[in-house]
Amino acid sequence: MAPKVLISDKLSPAAVQIFRDRGIEADFLPEVGKDKEKLREIIGQYDGLAIRSATKVTEKIIAAADNLKVIGRAGIGVDNVDIPKATARGIIVMNTPFGNAITTAEHAISMMMSVARQIPAADASTQAGKWEKSRFMGRELTGKTLGLIGCGNIGSIVADRAIGLRMKVVAFDPFLTPERAMAIGVEKVELDDLLRRSDFITLHTPLTDKTRNIIDAAAIAKMRKGAYLINCARGGLADEAAVRAALDEGKLAGAAFDVFVEEPAIDNVLFGAPNFVSTPHLGASTSEAQENVALQVAEQMCDYLLEGAVRNALNMPSISAEEAPQLAPFVRLAEQLGSFAGQLTETGIEGVRLEYAGAVAEMNVQALTAAALTGLLTPLLQTVNMVSAPIVARERGIKVEEIRREKEGAYETYMRLTVMTERQERSVAGTVFRDGKPRIIQVKGIDMEAELGEHMLYITNEDKPGFIGHLGMELGNSGVNIATFNLGRLAAGKDAICLVEVDGEVPDEVMARLEAVSHVRQVKALKF
Repeated sequence: MAPKVLISDKLSPAAVQIFRDRGIEADFLPEVGKDKEKLREIIGQYDGLAIRSATKVTEKIIAAADNLKVIGRAGIGVDNVDIPKATARGIIVMNTPFGNAITTAEHAISMMMSVARQIPAADASTQAGKWEKSRFMGRELTGKTLGLIGCGNIGSIVADRAIGLRMKVVAFDPFLTPERAMAIGVEKVELDDLLRRSDFITLHTPLTDKTRNIIDAAAIAKMRKGAYLINCARGGLADEAAVRAALDEGKLAGAAFDVFVEEPAIDNVLFGAPNFVSTPHLGASTSEAQENVALQVAEQMCDYLLEGAVRNALNMPSISAEEAPQLAPFVRLAEQLGSFAGQLTETGIEGVRLEYAGAVAEMNVQALTAAALTGLLTPLLQTVNMVSAPIVARERGIKVEEIRREKEGAYETYMRLTVMTERQERSVAGTVFRDGKPRIIQVKGIDMEAELGEHMLYITNEDKPGFIGHLGMELGNSGVNIATFNLGRLAAGKDAICLVEVDGEVPDEVMARLEAVSHVRQVKALKF
């Protein structure tokens, strides 16, 4: 059955056609995104949801989205999506971070030029029949210092354009490395230094708890008198009342905002302020950008729903279309290793170590680690998934370590998962054979080879004659059919492990009798 996608905002007809050309059923209902009740009523039918900013994907919408696998946002901002709730339900949230970067950066430069030369006010005055040449005294950009708060994709494009205008560019961004700063021609500085030195300041950072009101009255007090402030990023990065006060007092020579705390901004404290330039969230509003992000999100969603490829996801490691087929059996192996360990773990998990050896070490191990954590935590938490597992592990203080190494031992490639608990360490290793099927190759340091079936018995015992016969007889007498029987031991008479695949669930009374078989130390029923 073909996947089904709902497009609840206005997307390019070419984007809608991409879904249909690739065999995905697409319902184009651009008005339904504004109707919360209608969206909630129908969302359960869909595997994918393609949106812009008008659709609010709230907790209630997500709760009703029983089949939803992916939300695609045509654009950068995803503050209209409840990402934690989507993550908890295993829904991938992806955006298009590069489709409108140039457009937004150009808008920031345009706003800077407009406010520096008072172009909107001069235009209104001139068209009103006035000729107030002396009133509109502007400022040159050449030789001035531009301060970037945030120097990611958009910020770095703004820097490039500003350097072309012969401006000096300084940047505050905790994630900007000195090497990257040097490569793009900016000077990395601390925030206070940027505020003190900049003639123009432009914001290019996401809105988070740390960046909310990053430009407040205290920050403005540290700026140069006569500085200019530009915000084409997110409403809420600047305290609007504080900016208005600074404009009224002349502390700021001008400000230009494309975004506001409340949108649509029909009435705002900044309106009417001296030399204040505003636009109605036009940063991404060019025909090129709108087309680009729409086409990009359609392709990304198709790649995920049809091939398992993940690009530009905010809550899942990226997996390319080329990687997906190669990764698939190893993802299954990782999840089985995690499930094996998770079903045997009865005390608090303190840490997880994942070792990748040989060819698998060259793969996308982030995705494999997410799969292993899913398998490990599912027996304990039930609702965890590949999207939420890494976050749940972090929230619970579980330390996750990844180790890559070259080929070791008899196998060309393998994975080993070790779980550290309050009492012990338990490890299990596996590989994928040429038939594409995962195999267990080692448990607690004991070599063996076993394919995991739906119902397994895990038995630890002392290696003594007669054990296998007793075990087989007990299962046979209880009507439990054995599908496969796999053994491993450290040495003769030492610790041994038996993995038995059976045709169905083993009743509790049979489990009790198995535990009484001579030399048995532990019996556990596992499900895969």
